[in-house]
Amino acid sequence: MYDRHCEGALATATLINEDVENRWRLVDEVVAANSERMVNAFRTSGLASLDLMGSTGYGYQDRGRELLDQVVARVFGCSRALIRAQWASGTHAIATALKALAKPGRRIWLAGGWPYDTIRPTFRALENKGVTIAMLAGGEGVNHLSDCELNRGDLLYIQRSRGYSNRPSWGQEQIEPLISWAHSRGGQVMVDNCYGEFTQTTEPGHWGADLVVGSLMKNPGGSIAPTGAYVAGTDPMIEAVADELFAPGIGAEVGATGPYLRLFAQGFFLAPQLVGEALKGGLYISQAAEQQGIVSDPPAHEVSRNDIVVALELGTPERVITFCQVLQSWQPVDGFVRPEPWDMPGYDHPVIMAAGGFVAGGSLELSADAPIRPPYRVYVQGGINHWHTKLAIDDALQALAL
Repeated sequence: MYDRHCEGALATATLINEDVENRWRLVDEVVAANSERMVNAFRTSGLASLDLMGSTGYGYQDRGRELLDQVVARVFGCSRALIRAQWASGTHAIATALKALAKPGRRIWLAGGWPYDTIRPTFRALENKGVTIAMLAGGEGVNHLSDCELNRGDLLYIQRSRGYSNRPSWGQEQIEPLISWAHSRGGQVMVDNCYGEFTQTTEPGHWGADLVVGSLMKNPGGSIAPTGAYVAGTDPMIEAVADELFAPGIGAEVGATGPYLRLFAQGFFLAPQLVGEALKGGLYISQAAEQQGIVSDPPAHEVSRNDIVVALELGTPERVITFCQVLQSWQPVDGFVRPEPWDMPGYDHPVIMAAGGFVAGGSLELSADAPIRPPYRVYVQGGINHWHTKLAIDDALQALAL
């Protein structure tokens, strides 16, 4: 096994050519801009070493938590933020926010089609409680929205990453006009920012979003945060979400941080650099796959990316399974495991996942997953070391060529 892996890496070493290196340098420009904003937010925050000790019990008067909330708000271009270990995942945080904002009689518009599988039950539950869920026709641009009935008080929900859909992931070019359009009609905008943080030099908060939500087990946790999620946005929205997470009247004043606060702060600080590694790995994935005749989305020539996910169209269930099993063999944890498709909770089809990072479910670390359904795409995420990504991808693609 060891010899075959080494041969695979050497056989594709020529793929690190001038085009790839030039694209990596462009990623460094994104990392530099995001790092500057991050460093300035931390160095002016007043955060002290004693603030990183964490709190227990109710978590009252946790100065470190309050200062980190302010750092997160500033970095994401919002007036206020909430970063809490009490959220088990990004889906949990999104569900909390939707339940806080979508009261009976309110209407939620979905931009870009149905969101990814795991959040759909939340929308169905909201419908059962009297919330109207409507699809925004032509959600990829404001030119097609003149006849849409989005009105004052409605909520526009935007999922930035593609999930398992065919559409591309969205960035400022697609999202900012939708925000402006919704605001012009008196609506509010919530953005699921998962997988998209720090892939561009600005965030949805800078584009005017009223609420931005994401998981610390993806980009902003910097592969160090062991759990948790964040919300950032306007004061009234953050207060409503905090009350929903904990209890009305208590809200943002509680939430013990225990051993997590330092990990949250350190991971968040490192996130721009490590997201840059994931972007470099993604660019290499696209290049290597296309040289083997595999369709990559986004394609290799698209240097500017809106999330850390690369979709590869492999064509058959067998190729998807082979790819994921070989990728698993390159994981630092559970590299000996042989993944198989299974009926994962929240999904309509069997799903295969290759993951073996130091944080279970940590999608910024190299991973891949795929629903076993046509057209049999595998979705590759992350990689906090682009050389690790190269080694794993070289071997996985070589296995497909055999």
